[in-house]
Amino acid sequence: MTESPHGHAGGRYFLGTMVQSVELLLDDAADAEIRRQWQLLADAGIPSVAAKTAETTRPHITVAVARQLWPRIDHVLEQQSFRPFPVRLGGLLVFGARHPILVRAVVPSEQLLALQRRIFSIVAQCPGVPSNLHPDEWTPHVTLARRVSHQQLGEAVHAVARDRDFPATIVGIRRWDGDQRREWPVARGR
Repeated sequence: MTESPHGHAGGRYFLGTMVQSVELLLDDAADAEIRRQWQLLADAGIPSVAAKTAETTRPHITVAVARQLWPRIDHVLEQQSFRPFPVRLGGLLVFGARHPILVRAVVPSEQLLALQRRIFSIVAQCPGVPSNLHPDEWTPHVTLARRVSHQQLGEAVHAVARDRDFPATIVGIRRWDGDQRREWPVARGR
């Protein structure tokens, strides 16, 4: 079974296949803060995203996923207008019971929810769109660690707990091709 670096509740979008996804990218300061948290988890012996060393591994918010995204869908995505906008990265959440995933919640805003709905409506016609990415089911988040053992959950939360939310800016949208393990920009802030 192959697991994407872009899992969601339960840890997988699909069993046995990589995913095609559309993701929001964070500004440099928020990116650095999430990477610092990945490292804190790794230093504590928690299986964090820091272990993934590919250049394409970066903090992101997944807004749409499908088993396959057709070229015409990519073309429509590339035509979308986009302007950077602020979000807040909030508290910690744990997804899944068998193989817990530790994530930092993204506080939903009208702008974030509207963008996710818009992107989802483009991707929705593709095969293999999971129900937890439907607009009324989506939980915006940034993944910190996957497959955290039950014994390590408390330590993982303690390693990255913060007393308050912190600001971030969504600065771009990228496409991730899990089959070819490559990324490309869909939209950059104008």
